[in-house]
Amino acid sequence: MSASISRFAIPETLDDLPDDIRGSIVSVQEKAGFVPNVFLMLAHRPDEFRAFFAYHDALMERDSDTLTKAEKEMIVVATSARNRCLYCVVAHGALVRIYSKDPLLADNVAINHTVAGLSERHRVMLDFALHCSIEVGEFSLAWQERLAGVGFTLDDCWDIGAIAAFFGMSNRLVTLAGTPPNPEFYGMGREPRA
Repeated sequence: MSASISRFAIPETLDDLPDDIRGSIVSVQEKAGFVPNVFLMLAHRPDEFRAFFAYHDALMERDSDTLTKAEKEMIVVATSARNRCLYCVVAHGALVRIYSKDPLLADNVAINHTVAGLSERHRVMLDFALHCSIEVGEFSLAWQERLAGVGFTLDDCWDIGAIAAFFGMSNRLVTLAGTPPNPEFYGMGREPRA
């Protein structure tokens, strides 16, 4: 493994990891065809790795009332772009492209969602995500009404805010460690699969 993945010590090989963490990483590797650098970076502290991915999965893998996987990933990309987290913009941008089947969406969300030609639902969702992660984050009645007006339930509002908050933390950790995006992420979802 390359030391350039993190400023902090990472395991020399996957065999140096606890069985459960090694299993998680191998599973991702089998599915993606490579090991995302963030997994290796977070393996620096096994207990934190477990906690991080447990919360990640609780947010990103659970069925929301109306939020799709693409919408959840759009929240990650918008938040990460505002936090200047290259890793998360690139990695989660790939997931936006794959889930939405739109090769341009992630780039538009990352640069400026307010002029990206998004639906009103998506613009309000991302406005709220940035409000939660970058600004004060207060969930006022006005925000609740605005989100409900474009079809979001109260539980969806929690999901939007929690995803934005979680990835704000993730952005800071990746930046702290100096973890670069894997080259494989850059091309994913840009061309339709044959």
